[in-house]
Amino acid sequence: MLGGQNILVGITGGIAAYKTAFLVRLLKKAGANVKVVMTENASSFVSPLTLATLSENPVGIQFTKTTEKGELSWNNHVEMGLWADYMIVAPATANTLAKMASGQADNLLLVAYLSAKCPVLIAPAMDLDMYKHPTTKENLSILEDNGHTIIPVGDGPLASGLSGEGRMAEPEEILDFLIQYHRKNLKLYQKKVLITAGPTYEAIDPVRYIGNHSSGTMGAELALRAARLGAEVTLVMGPSSVSANHGAILRIDVTSAMQMKEQAEQHFKDADIVICAAAVSDYRPKTVSDQKIKKQNDELTIELVKNPDILKELGKQKKHQYLVGFALETQNALEYAEGKLKEKNLDAIVVNSLEDTGAGFGTNTNKVSFIDKKRKKLTFDVKPKAEVAIDIWNQIISSNE
Repeated sequence: MLGGQNILVGITGGIAAYKTAFLVRLLKKAGANVKVVMTENASSFVSPLTLATLSENPVGIQFTKTTEKGELSWNNHVEMGLWADYMIVAPATANTLAKMASGQADNLLLVAYLSAKCPVLIAPAMDLDMYKHPTTKENLSILEDNGHTIIPVGDGPLASGLSGEGRMAEPEEILDFLIQYHRKNLKLYQKKVLITAGPTYEAIDPVRYIGNHSSGTMGAELALRAARLGAEVTLVMGPSSVSANHGAILRIDVTSAMQMKEQAEQHFKDADIVICAAAVSDYRPKTVSDQKIKKQNDELTIELVKNPDILKELGKQKKHQYLVGFALETQNALEYAEGKLKEKNLDAIVVNSLEDTGAGFGTNTNKVSFIDKKRKKLTFDVKPKAEVAIDIWNQIISSNE
């Protein structure tokens, strides 16, 4: 869920600082890019070297630093603040909370905070009486009024020997809080997406089949993009070695068109958005040999029967779903696509043509046109399929706003 997100972790001088090393590790495991900025006092509780190793980035403490050539340089706090998609201050001591609330800027962490344009999440940590003090409550209220999010403190044993509120939330709790916060601000939060992808193989005998050259890459990229936008994704994938690893993706592997139809119809009713990007075989052998067919005659005739049109069947069942089809053509692509748009009761269709260089099967790029049911057409340049997925989802989302 946090893959590719830039997270700036601010650490202040409290005993809970040691826990933040575990938080940095969890953020990295979740796929985030992490940088750490800390106060001098924080370095008494947790080693900057440990944090640099875990984050795979230098740790900012002082306003200045010495370069590899021995020259004096400065830590660009503005660059830190603008780099971040999220800033987490954990632990945030009473002293730092007061400085943040009043806009003080006497250390690198604070100037980075004041330069940040991103959401700021704050995990307070202090003793019971300090946490309950009216000035602390006022400072927390000011920071919330400034648009920041306070991660609730825990209740339990404290470093002073007392027990009560004031414990910093555990690293796993902070990570989960951030993930939920991130998801709620994503365009597809609480949306269920169904995607079909890849080829289908129609058996002739135990070792031979009728298929096509689809790799499933475009469908996999669409699934990954949807998951990163907060959706719960069901990916029905034909035979493909392409991966689509994400905690929000349920992958269902199938082989034939009939198997894909069964899974697509099973998950269609619960879906909000459906994209049929699979290259489904139009025909299948009428009979399948139980044994390998021997090479005996100069000619072999295989009788084929038509496969169900999965996209058309889903169009008939459509109620609340936003249904998107794909059309790969070799000639008159836009004309054929507009016909399919109406015939199959689609909300939009994505068109690509094998006549275009860099489009279609067997490449890492694609060139597509997006046509909605009002016949509004938008054509994109040749791009990597991951970027094509972004363009397609931007159009789907704008059509649903």
